[in-house]
Amino acid sequence: MMASPLPSLASFFPSNHNPPSLTTASLPVSKLIFSSFSPKLSRNKKWVSRRNRFYPAKPTDHDLDTTGPSPQASTQNAGNASISFLSILCPLLRLFSGGDPSQERNDALEVATSSLSTLARFPWGSKSLAEGSESKDITISDPPIRMQLFEFEACPFCRRVREALTELDLSVEVYPCPKGSLRHREMVRSFGGKEQFPFLIDPNSGISMYESGDIVKYLFKHYGKGRSPSTGLLESTLFTGWMPTILRAGRGMMLWDKARRDPPPKKLELFSYENDPYSRIVREALCELELPYILHNVGEGSQRMKLLLEASGSKEVPYLIDPNTKTQLGDYKKILSYLFNTYSAAAV
Repeated sequence: MMASPLPSLASFFPSNHNPPSLTTASLPVSKLIFSSFSPKLSRNKKWVSRRNRFYPAKPTDHDLDTTGPSPQASTQNAGNASISFLSILCPLLRLFSGGDPSQERNDALEVATSSLSTLARFPWGSKSLAEGSESKDITISDPPIRMQLFEFEACPFCRRVREALTELDLSVEVYPCPKGSLRHREMVRSFGGKEQFPFLIDPNSGISMYESGDIVKYLFKHYGKGRSPSTGLLESTLFTGWMPTILRAGRGMMLWDKARRDPPPKKLELFSYENDPYSRIVREALCELELPYILHNVGEGSQRMKLLLEASGSKEVPYLIDPNTKTQLGDYKKILSYLFNTYSAAAV
């Protein structure tokens, strides 16, 4: 008997909005054999397309039930507990940060705490591995179809993945999932079977996965020419990965209560790199507004630096492009003001 597929990605968005992915009509779930003929998804199974319908395929020995913990994730139990702890810690930290993220901020304090966060995570997430590489075989480029990353800025395990993306010089579609998320957390539950972050979907391989350590290893294997993750990247998260979360007082954790309920028709684009203190502040705002965006990583030595120069005339980040209003901004304070003014519910 044919199993009922999960709803398509477009069903999570109003009819007058485009679905999140601009590059593919269907999104995969873990270890799928998937067809571009249908936008439907299935959960926790492997499917074979036959005339636009999906039938269960015989599972392999390596299939894992995504509703339970992975036996390969020795650190993931700590990750799950840590994320639960974040749910308690970050609201408390926000009491000391002024509460409303749209309120006028102490710019010096904002930059100081973000700069300290950068020092805490030095040297990860600042430069492309292509920079200074002796081997010309380590040319890193984006996959044909852009990957989708569901995460939230304050999570140290999500940060680990974003650091890897900067080092691998990859662009991804980011779907922020702040606590209180109206859209993206439900998408993760439907696609993967549980609400856990980060969650990566790679349409190029038909793979989706939880567990930051597994995601980082996957990214380096498939998009880093088989290189191993940077020394200390995986191990350091449990020690210094928390520092930006604490120093930034839980920014990028909670959904802003005045954020628009519906996403804009087109994704915003952000030129950034993970460990830049000014870009961090902008990404926190995008998360608190639950605005999906295309993240163009331009760490030191990035091959896409030319794109940034063509767009802005400068190598400075962050740089925001909003195709919905044809706005382009390069100063973090102007970007913050623009985002909270444009994408508040009162602005509708």
